[in-house]
Amino acid sequence: MSSEALPTADEAAPHVGFVEQNRNLLLGLLSVALFLGAWQAIFLIVPFNPLFISKPTLIAASFYEMVTSGDLFRDLAVSSVPFIYGFGAAIVVGVPVGIVMGWRPRVSYALDPLMIIFYASPLVALAPLVIVFFGVGVSGKAIIIFLLSVFPFVFNAQAGVRAVDRLLINVVRSLGGTEKDLYLKVILPSVLPYIVAGARIAIGRGLIGVLVAEFFAASEGIGYAIARFGDLFALDKMFACIFAIMIIAVVMTEGIRWAERAAFPWRVGQ
Repeated sequence: MSSEALPTADEAAPHVGFVEQNRNLLLGLLSVALFLGAWQAIFLIVPFNPLFISKPTLIAASFYEMVTSGDLFRDLAVSSVPFIYGFGAAIVVGVPVGIVMGWRPRVSYALDPLMIIFYASPLVALAPLVIVFFGVGVSGKAIIIFLLSVFPFVFNAQAGVRAVDRLLINVVRSLGGTEKDLYLKVILPSVLPYIVAGARIAIGRGLIGVLVAEFFAASEGIGYAIARFGDLFALDKMFACIFAIMIIAVVMTEGIRWAERAAFPWRVGQ
């Protein structure tokens, strides 16, 4: 027998460097840096007109000024209230409706045409009508956000129910399970990954709803700030607000992806 000691688990495991471990994140940051660098460099060739475009350096300076003054956070705080109400209502309404549509074919046949019509329609065009009926306050904004973000939850929940393994349903029924058991122990757990996927789509649509609602009629909020700075030709501040919305969208989307990987590790790579 050899007297050499066997390597430990730590010694046997290959060492993964920082770059290899965070390759996807670094590639994403690199693409953003190259885009901003090209944007900045193009003004070395093209004459710069601040009335029509702005530079990344000026946008960064305005972003820092708005952050330090607190104006950006105040606008975001105002816009976050209707977003929370509208997006929360989209989850509460969209998920149950989608589950019922997926489980009950007759309900699906009855509601599918309406859902497709509303989803395919330019709901943004209804924003002025919603504002007229519900006002420029939180309720009007929340309804617009709800209308734009509810359909991803409906369709994804419906698709999730239709993808449920019928063997699991038959097992629960053969063991004397009730309809409630089917919903709580089979359908809902199977649909959760689809709901999370729908949330990623709904976030972008909900943020668009915030901006659209505040473009039409508002006296505060991030959408109102973008419209106001655009009217004043303060494009550096306008782009700073737009980038703030982009950052929020990326953070929320990646947060949901992280939660999905943590909750459903078997779906990684699908």
